[in-house]
Amino acid sequence: MPDVIQERAGVSVLVCDPAGPPVATEQDALDLIGAAFLGAQVVAVPVSRLDASFFSLGTRFAGEIMQKFVNYRVRLVVVGDISRHLTDSSALRALVHESNRSDHVWFVPDLDALDTRLAVQGT
Repeated sequence: MPDVIQERAGVSVLVCDPAGPPVATEQDALDLIGAAFLGAQVVAVPVSRLDASFFSLGTRFAGEIMQKFVNYRVRLVVVGDISRHLTDSSALRALVHESNRSDHVWFVPDLDALDTRLAVQGT
């Protein structure tokens, strides 16, 4: 399945294909943001698309990517199981906890959880 824009819980979401190209650079993130400008308010990126450095906070890659989405006012949602990464890093656990309390970046286990979150919070 290619990346597609879907209406989910009344919100336009760019749902990224798990088998699509990896997000390994800032330019990759900007490409997703550009695709979102075709009509999506949210970009749902599967964990499988994110380079491992995203989950190693010392690389600063996650912060750079998240900041790009915030700057362009596009919500980033990381979709999938990140439990093994959380086990390895208390800093990542704190980041996920704080992110999920905000409106800009969310970490959810699956698209059903995203739908629920969107229905409760809206855009």
